[in-house]
Amino acid sequence: MMALLASGAYAQATSEEEELSLAFGDKATVSIATGNQQPLRRAPAVATVITAEDIAAMGATDLDEVLETVPGIHVARSVQAYSPLYVIRGIYSDYNPQTLMLQNGVPMTTMFIGNRGNAWFGLPLENIARIEVIRGPGSALYGADAYSGVINIITKTAADTPGTEFGARTGSFNTMNAWTQHGGKLGPLDVAAYLRVGHTDGFREAVDADTQTAVDRALSQFSVPPASLAPGPVNTGYDALDGSLDLSYQKWRLRAGYKLRDRAETGVGIAAALDPVGRAKSERINADLSWSGIELSRDWDLSLTASYLYYTQQFPEPLQLFPPGAFGGSFPDGMLGAPNTWEQQWRLSAVSTYTGFKDHNVRLGLGHDDLDLYRTQEFKNFTLSNLGPVPLPSGSQVQEFPVDQSFLTPHRRTVDYLYAQDEWRVARDWTLTGGLRRDHYSDFGNTTNPRAALVWDASLDWTAKLLYGRAFRAPAFTELYSINNPVVRGNPDLKPETINTWEAAFAWQARPDTDVNLSLFRYRMKDIIRISDQVWSNTGAQHGHGFELESIWKASRTLRLQGHYAWQRSIDETSDQDAGFAPHHHVFGRVDWSVTGGLLLGGQVNFVADRKRAVGDTRPDIADYTTVDLSLRTNSGRKGWEFAGSIRNLFNADAREPAPATASISIPNDLPLARRSFYLQAIYRL
Repeated sequence: MMALLASGAYAQATSEEEELSLAFGDKATVSIATGNQQPLRRAPAVATVITAEDIAAMGATDLDEVLETVPGIHVARSVQAYSPLYVIRGIYSDYNPQTLMLQNGVPMTTMFIGNRGNAWFGLPLENIARIEVIRGPGSALYGADAYSGVINIITKTAADTPGTEFGARTGSFNTMNAWTQHGGKLGPLDVAAYLRVGHTDGFREAVDADTQTAVDRALSQFSVPPASLAPGPVNTGYDALDGSLDLSYQKWRLRAGYKLRDRAETGVGIAAALDPVGRAKSERINADLSWSGIELSRDWDLSLTASYLYYTQQFPEPLQLFPPGAFGGSFPDGMLGAPNTWEQQWRLSAVSTYTGFKDHNVRLGLGHDDLDLYRTQEFKNFTLSNLGPVPLPSGSQVQEFPVDQSFLTPHRRTVDYLYAQDEWRVARDWTLTGGLRRDHYSDFGNTTNPRAALVWDASLDWTAKLLYGRAFRAPAFTELYSINNPVVRGNPDLKPETINTWEAAFAWQARPDTDVNLSLFRYRMKDIIRISDQVWSNTGAQHGHGFELESIWKASRTLRLQGHYAWQRSIDETSDQDAGFAPHHHVFGRVDWSVTGGLLLGGQVNFVADRKRAVGDTRPDIADYTTVDLSLRTNSGRKGWEFAGSIRNLFNADAREPAPATASISIPNDLPLARRSFYLQAIYRL
């Protein structure tokens, strides 16, 4: 009798798990922690998995909205075109190169700035199957820039998109998107294809004052007419085109993608002076070819990957760095400039796994990267002197400057690397993972980064982890080689930033329907790359600590609640004061309810609090904010119509992200975010 009852209970639990899996996708496994697929609970890292089903449930329309829901991550904004800053555990910088983003395991990093490119302007979600995130260092496996964390975007395959889908979405700010995707067979090939076009005018929240306002005030004693366009709206519109193709045959896979952002506006202006006329264009072409699971012997396998990335960032309509009449009327049409870059990257890698040693899984990898910023070009209507910018003799006309007199000359970097990793099952319930990677850079030399992780399955309900890792962030080309820049010059003697991180993590299945996760961390950064006396330099250090607590409660077959609380404190060691910008407290909560009739109702609240100013900034602390979002969608399954609607920032909160206060940037009241917005979506699946 007891056996029958146990069997019935197991069958019921299994059935409910299958239903929840259909609603929210497979969140039980992760590959980013070691390169091998493994249970999330036992992965030797603090990791989060977000599925396509999660994305649909939250009503998100862009990657930024999804990442804000991850414990320990806050999405801030850069003055540079409102580009997103994925701030992990309080590690904040102007360009956010400390967070590595991968697409299907391949870095999306651009060499000029060292991040994903300032003309980023969003990433759509319809073609994303999973997003895997690790908080903490990943350089022992992924190399440069896997510093504060790693985000891997996994696109959909033919298995993820059976049949054909057509979709359209419209909403606030004159936002319109249409897409189609298909998955199926073409002879022996598995094929997945995706195409999306979009446009938005962007939100137009006002800023009261900008950098030109500060200049006007300084010149007012000389009776110089003001030139600032503030108070005035930020400019955040753009046109978008995205496409991808995934072809697979047995152990071969070819993936290719295209991402175009055109007529993209510049937020508060590249120089933090409102710019209603400047437009940016970024174009990204990527492709990777892999041959995986090659059996060399009974215990050895091999995988080979080659990838290519082309990226250009251009300004077909020159940026208005400062408005007409700037600098005492010296620039009647404004101070104009257009710094353009082109780069291409080739990456080759080989990974082999050996399982011939009992209780060991050894992973060996090597690779070569050829990273070439092969062309630069600059148009402007000014030159620089000791007294500041000076108009060209031709007046307001923009001219192309010789490359050696522009902002940067072309540069190339090669990287060779080798790594080893061993997952050793020390005992029945204990696994020790150790790894070491050595990179050789053609421009600054060698760097070696280890990791170690001890995972203990204490019981059926408890798993504990103790983790250590060292990571580095490679200097970007603008930091090494920038010239003729009125704000900062490059420094070819820069060394990489480094960080050492210690973590403890606990996973507890409090009940069959309730999971609780806790992670604690402590880190120390050295050789931070900052501006010192108008030159990029390795200066200062920073340390921080904190924790992330999250819980998921599957209250019933139709109701799920989840939430997290993240706390951190980061200290700049030069001043022994708070490093600033990042929230000390971040609270997120979400409820998903399957209503009768196939309707799915979702709601979430996001509370961002206690953000300090940087050292020397005497403004009051950045105001806290709370946003509430609602979503409602039908669930048609695999075929037929599906409709969705969402309201973001339901109560119209005045949410703002910090703008730094420096000699060259002044946005006193920070960067306003979008107020209340609405979206409607329709999808038809054949």
